[in-house]
Amino acid sequence: MFLRRRGTIAKAIVAVILFWTGTVLYIAVHNRQTQYGDFEQSDEDDPLGILAQQRAVRANRGVDGFVHTAFRPVLELLDANKFDADSKAKLDAEQHMQAQFQWEQKQLQRLLSVKTNYSIARGFKNDDALHLPEGMVLDKDVATLVRKGLIVPKWNIDREVPEIPGAPGEGGEAITINKNDLRDDQRREFDDGWQANAFNDYASNMMSLHRSLPDVRDAECRDLKYRDDLPDTSVIIIFHNEAWKTLLRTVHSVLDRSPPHLIKEIILVDDFSTHEHLKLKLEDYMAQLGKVKILRAKKREGLIRARLMGAATATGQVLTYLDSHCECTMGWLEPLLDRIAANKSNVVTPVIDVVDDNTLQYKYGSARATNLGGFDWNLQFNWHGIPERILSKRKSDVEPLESPTMAGGLFSISREYFEHLGSYDSGMEIWGGENLELSFRVWMCGGRLEIVLCSHVGHIFRSRSPYKWSVSNALRKNSVRLALVWMDEYSKYYFEKTSFNLGDYGDIMPRRKLREKLQCKSFDWYLTNIYPELFIPGETYAAGQIRSKKQIGGRSICLDAATTHTNDNPRIAASTCYQGAQNQMWFLSKTNEIRRDEGCFDYAGQYAMIYSCHGLQGNQLWSYNMDNTLQQKSTNLCLTLAKDQKSLSMEPCIGTDHQIWQWSRRTPDSEQKKKGLEVMPLPR
Repeated sequence: MFLRRRGTIAKAIVAVILFWTGTVLYIAVHNRQTQYGDFEQSDEDDPLGILAQQRAVRANRGVDGFVHTAFRPVLELLDANKFDADSKAKLDAEQHMQAQFQWEQKQLQRLLSVKTNYSIARGFKNDDALHLPEGMVLDKDVATLVRKGLIVPKWNIDREVPEIPGAPGEGGEAITINKNDLRDDQRREFDDGWQANAFNDYASNMMSLHRSLPDVRDAECRDLKYRDDLPDTSVIIIFHNEAWKTLLRTVHSVLDRSPPHLIKEIILVDDFSTHEHLKLKLEDYMAQLGKVKILRAKKREGLIRARLMGAATATGQVLTYLDSHCECTMGWLEPLLDRIAANKSNVVTPVIDVVDDNTLQYKYGSARATNLGGFDWNLQFNWHGIPERILSKRKSDVEPLESPTMAGGLFSISREYFEHLGSYDSGMEIWGGENLELSFRVWMCGGRLEIVLCSHVGHIFRSRSPYKWSVSNALRKNSVRLALVWMDEYSKYYFEKTSFNLGDYGDIMPRRKLREKLQCKSFDWYLTNIYPELFIPGETYAAGQIRSKKQIGGRSICLDAATTHTNDNPRIAASTCYQGAQNQMWFLSKTNEIRRDEGCFDYAGQYAMIYSCHGLQGNQLWSYNMDNTLQQKSTNLCLTLAKDQKSLSMEPCIGTDHQIWQWSRRTPDSEQKKKGLEVMPLPR
């Protein structure tokens, strides 16, 4: 009995020891979980947790460092392409993506409960921001405070997201994929991504949602200081069937590289997408970010009306429009908001850098190499160099640069001023022309349009639209509306290109009344003061087809070439003349260029071609002589129809029929007006 009693006592003692040992271990584990956001999990409970810790330690941050540097409302530092090869091999792609998504959701909840050091956001005094509503506990409701911009983590909010060494695309580097190295299923995924998105979605899926980018700002920009009381902004992003990771990367780049108190909200406007990943899955993901709203159109509205939807619900002091395939860089937002804080009538765009549609490489240049926005008489937006009249007045290479027009996809504008200006023309359809219309309206109605050279945002420029519906009719309608409302007598140059086919352009009286109400200036004022470099067809000494004196079988031969941006410096050809052929319409400018829109005759020693007009004369300086020869002044050679009567060459001027060209000479419109003459229409 004694032995039995001793055994019972021994068991009791062991039980007590085990109990207290377990209690101590529980407290220790609990404290460590509280300190580190419960990162210490078993591999069974969280197969990716150990990998996360290993990555954090390898980056010399430690687990706690991982928590702090990775604190973004949703983590994506656990991308498939950032794991060690042996770890990644254990999970197939589908299982990994599901596990990653679940992990991110759990880690979000843990991070939001971590007791971290916070500081008061700029714009609040002393401890006033931390006078919490009754019942609110800092540890529990830190997410709410961050969302409201009352507090921010103590680390530098402008610091770049840490680079993941060796991960695809990190540092903005290119991702090169050889299709021949892919398996059949991967090759199908590669092709499907290109077909659906018109860019390399396969490469995009290899990159982190938080991929690091270089600091692309000029050195002078990095030392600039901005106002403490900058206005906040609503970032509005329109999407339709956008690729999953590309859309998410756009949103995360805004959050990762913007001071939290300056982002009032991000409004995603879904223009009637049909892809499943953009429905409930997107809502679940964005619900974790706190500042993201999703608006959904009930039918396909197009970019213009979708943007109006976003503006109607925005509450920020500034509206910032971005496309759904962008990447914001370090320090992108403050320079934009600072210009609007200086004057609400400033409408500002970042420098739009190129994210290569194939390799996803981030490409950028210096501030001095920035181009200005312009347009041609087809009412197509284009880029051109900074003219000398502006360069000579600039005190710094990085000061904001006035621009005649903007591309329209990426810009910021005071919400109050946007409403004052009449927002967008709701009579326009889908997209196209709205950027020029708003550009003209800003300048003519008292505002200023600028490119802010210390702000950079990358954009994937696609060579085609991946969407099924046609925009050609919409573009025609939109262009007609802006020409009739804003371009006064200069609208004829656009209508001449369309054979005066105006079509159904809707009711423009409300927009004309808006122009009258705003007391806007004339389009002639705009061309004289804002865009004097624009070539004006009426200000020319010759216009129309350039016909050879020689004929082939009774058929006239004309100089023929395309001047659109899609044609890479085409050779000037000799072709049968056709009435109304736009490729055969040429003008002799006041500065002796033979041109159409932004394409000029150019001869550099090989053959006569079309090259972008640069205004420097040289290879583009020509003379239409009184004997009807076309002579290039730098070589004194004449444009000559070859003996085969199909090609052209540059030969010494001897006045043969092969060098004689018939071209309608004219007096520039402005000179006709000065002489009191009726302005004669251009030849067609």
